[in-house]
Amino acid sequence: MNRRARRLRTLLLLAAMVVIAAGTFALERTDALQRLEYTSVNDRFAIRGQQPPPKDLVIVAMDGNSFGQLNLRPPLPRRYHARVIRNLTKAGAKVIAYDVQFTEPTDEADDNALILATRAHPHMVMATTNVNLDGTTQVFGGEEGLAFSRATAANSNYINDSDGRIRHVAFKLDGIQTFPVVAARAFRSERRFRLGSVHLPSGKTAWIDYKGTTPSVHRISFYDVYKNRFDPAKVRGKIVVVGDTTPLDQDLHPTSVSRDALTPGPEIQASAINTVLENFPIKDAPQWLDTLLLLALALLTPLAALRLRIFPALAIGVLALAGFLVAAQVAFNHGTMLTVVYPALAGILALLATALIHGVTVAFEREQARDAFARFVPEAVVDEVLRSADGIRLGGVQREGTVMFSDLRGFTSFAETLEPATVIGALNRYLTAMSEAILDNGGTLVAYMGDGIMAVFGAPLAMDDHADRALAASRDMLDRLEGFNEWLRAEGLHEGFKMGIGLNSGQVMSGHVGSERRLEYTALGDTTNTAARLEGMTKGTPYQLYVADSTRSRLSQPPVDLVEVGEFEVRGRTATVKLWSLREGPAPADEAPDAVGVQTPS
Repeated sequence: MNRRARRLRTLLLLAAMVVIAAGTFALERTDALQRLEYTSVNDRFAIRGQQPPPKDLVIVAMDGNSFGQLNLRPPLPRRYHARVIRNLTKAGAKVIAYDVQFTEPTDEADDNALILATRAHPHMVMATTNVNLDGTTQVFGGEEGLAFSRATAANSNYINDSDGRIRHVAFKLDGIQTFPVVAARAFRSERRFRLGSVHLPSGKTAWIDYKGTTPSVHRISFYDVYKNRFDPAKVRGKIVVVGDTTPLDQDLHPTSVSRDALTPGPEIQASAINTVLENFPIKDAPQWLDTLLLLALALLTPLAALRLRIFPALAIGVLALAGFLVAAQVAFNHGTMLTVVYPALAGILALLATALIHGVTVAFEREQARDAFARFVPEAVVDEVLRSADGIRLGGVQREGTVMFSDLRGFTSFAETLEPATVIGALNRYLTAMSEAILDNGGTLVAYMGDGIMAVFGAPLAMDDHADRALAASRDMLDRLEGFNEWLRAEGLHEGFKMGIGLNSGQVMSGHVGSERRLEYTALGDTTNTAARLEGMTKGTPYQLYVADSTRSRLSQPPVDLVEVGEFEVRGRTATVKLWSLREGPAPADEAPDAVGVQTPS
């Protein structure tokens, strides 16, 4: 890659790093993609899979079977709840957390039976969603009835996340502690009718550590407890959450683990209680770590692209992104909730930006190479040359081809007698005509040397008919020379010029030479040197074209007007070269080239 393209790529990559890092960091700070982040949390729960159910919790489920056996529809008369509480108390349940709201009076006998049963248990937690402004509730008719029952009222509400799912447990709502916190405190208590203490992290909420899709907590049918047909060991010393789990109940919610089925409210409460008891096993990663990961993924691929080739750089970026996602899952499995979406987005954008910038700079450099190379070869050949080249930089190749040298006889002396502008105008007209003849026949323009031209056929793009093309171009050049001479005469500048053309075929080494600041295309080797000598040997002869036998032998069909001139010694070569030319009329048999070659009669 040349210096200009490398500088452009560096600037673009640096700009991309700044934009991606700043942009994704700003998105993270504004929670613009919070819903997508929550989706990644759901996926992490799913990948972790089903966990063992909590050992200190059990749900007494008011399920369809219970209502069917009781031949009742909700709400159940409160005497049924009273009987369940008494049976759980006898079985030794340490905490009964009732996820049913008792705030409105019903039958007085039923209400009194429930309050008395509640009063007999040392750790009763009663749920409510209605809290007065002063933090009091209407459980059992108000504070007086609640105090007599010796139960503790707790707020059973949850704050849904932005996508409507329940993933967090709040510690306090509307001035009173929430149902999971109170139930956990009751379980930690060492005294009857008193709450113990639990450690709450900083902030107002924490992640609920769901154990898996529903059911994820052991369940006992409400009817079985009502009939006292259950194993007391299943509830002894545990927290028992009582609540409605029927699909017809409105207490069903989407959660982190809700996929095929919504999660019943009692199961959410039990999961949140267990989360508190386990000291909140899922904790957010430190902010600095999330930021560091975001910056690392935003910068890694572009930085790698500054030092490495594009595919290794992209491979590093892909591996880093994959490694981050794996690490995020491993961290989650061990209790750390990393932010995933924003760092992953930064990594993906870095990959895309790096690939795009590489494509832009390659296209830029290719276009530069195309523009430069189009000066040497026909437009139709440029794209094929670039496709077949090893990247943008065209390296040296060796192929069989035909080299052409041409020169305008006497133009230097002519130029000394005219104004520079006139000379340049005439020279450009001549070179344009000759160049078109070469390019139209598929030749590659190698160099202009004053009024001289060097061209090659069959390189850098291989051509089987390079000799035919070179001869056709020579004919065209001679024809166009007549047109140029007519223009000179019409302008009153000169009576016309002759030209010399030398063609030689063989192995040709061609490619770009020079430095990063200036490159030129050239063709080297013995074939090139001999072609140059042949052009010079036309001086002082009636021939404007010398065709080496190496070229004639490669013609697909030698034309009838190609006549043998003779065998000649060529300076720099030990063997003689048989030369041919186009018949332009009778030629003297003893005419020989000038001093650059010595004729040997054939």
